[in-house]
Amino acid sequence: MGHIVNPDREYRLLQQRLDRNVTGAPDSPHFMEILKILFSPEDANIARQIPTRFTTVGRLAKKLGMEPAALDGWITEMAHRGLVIDIGRGGRRYVSLAPVVIGFFEYTFMRADDKLPLKELARLFDAYMHGDDRFARSVFGADTQIGRSLVREEALPEGDHTEILDWERATRLIESASAASVSLCACRHKASHLGKACDRPMENCIALNMGAEILVKNGFARPVSTAEALKILEQCKELGLAQTGDNVRKNAAYICNCCGCCCEMMKAIRVMGQRNAIVTSNWTVEIDETKCKGCGKCAKLCPVELIDMVPVEAEGGKKNAKKARHQEEFCLGCGVCYTGCKTGAIRMKPRPKRVFTPETTFDKVIAMAIERGKLANLVFEGHEQWGWRAFGRIAAALEKTPPARALMAIDPLRSAFFEAVVRKAKPPT
Repeated sequence: MGHIVNPDREYRLLQQRLDRNVTGAPDSPHFMEILKILFSPEDANIARQIPTRFTTVGRLAKKLGMEPAALDGWITEMAHRGLVIDIGRGGRRYVSLAPVVIGFFEYTFMRADDKLPLKELARLFDAYMHGDDRFARSVFGADTQIGRSLVREEALPEGDHTEILDWERATRLIESASAASVSLCACRHKASHLGKACDRPMENCIALNMGAEILVKNGFARPVSTAEALKILEQCKELGLAQTGDNVRKNAAYICNCCGCCCEMMKAIRVMGQRNAIVTSNWTVEIDETKCKGCGKCAKLCPVELIDMVPVEAEGGKKNAKKARHQEEFCLGCGVCYTGCKTGAIRMKPRPKRVFTPETTFDKVIAMAIERGKLANLVFEGHEQWGWRAFGRIAAALEKTPPARALMAIDPLRSAFFEAVVRKAKPPT
């Protein structure tokens, strides 16, 4: 590839390309610095032309005017740095551009890479994610999210007739996975470079299925057996960590073991006011004040700080005590507080209405694109490799979407369609 004449232009175009992803990447001086550390100008030039939906390396090489072998080597090197995601299927190699999250932020901090200025990157990512609320709103400002809370199965009442499905069980997600791996918790590792990490272990981020395959292949995680993954899960529960899983019913890619102090999704809820940053489980907490002794342990354990110790008037002239109260509407339904209560004051109860969980990653991305007004970006980026079934699923998702939101998705889709038609109709100059 030739010399890049205007590197700043390449980074600007890459930022704009990443911002078209369903989770977005708002412009910021901090983000531009991140891109310049992680991408060379030549990397940026290639990356900005890679779709976020998987495409073959051969198709991409044709688009870029490069020899497939040369591009293949470039993709390998970028994949090892977590800038792109690559998989092999049916004798072909597929590649997609890694988003910011879940993408190159996690890949940057999933391993201790002494080739990168991790302390500086931690500072820049922290400023980008928390300097204002634009990034949080871009990623989490809608209903469908990248992650969902997994209830602790042991917290559910015995003898209750409420059904818990396999895709709601962390244990079952692990037991049914085709592969499993473990890596450093990116959030806790990032916090450690800022001197803000808690004392929980670093190596407890579990990847599953294709997610595990990709991470292991590129050196971001080590493979583990089903038994070891289940052991890590139990250890994390004992340490008071909450489980956040991939927000899909089939082939979940990960289970994070999250603390409220370091987890970026939890911080979006606590610090940035994005109450819906993690989709709740189908359960919520119920507190029996007659059994509550006011110890406050549940309030300390709640990862998103939704339990308060409230003074209550005591009976019989006794000194006023405190009782636990929680905000049921925003409760994650993780069950961490239940396992910390020794008096039986806390129980989990089913939510009145079951929470929507997309069936597959494709369905999740479509729902996110519709809600965030980015369906046109997604459709016209990936349509060449989509069959009628894919478009049928898009149509089905639109049919289930409230009319006002569906119109917001369709309008840019219509504009992009006509623009493409006009562009193809113009005679060559």
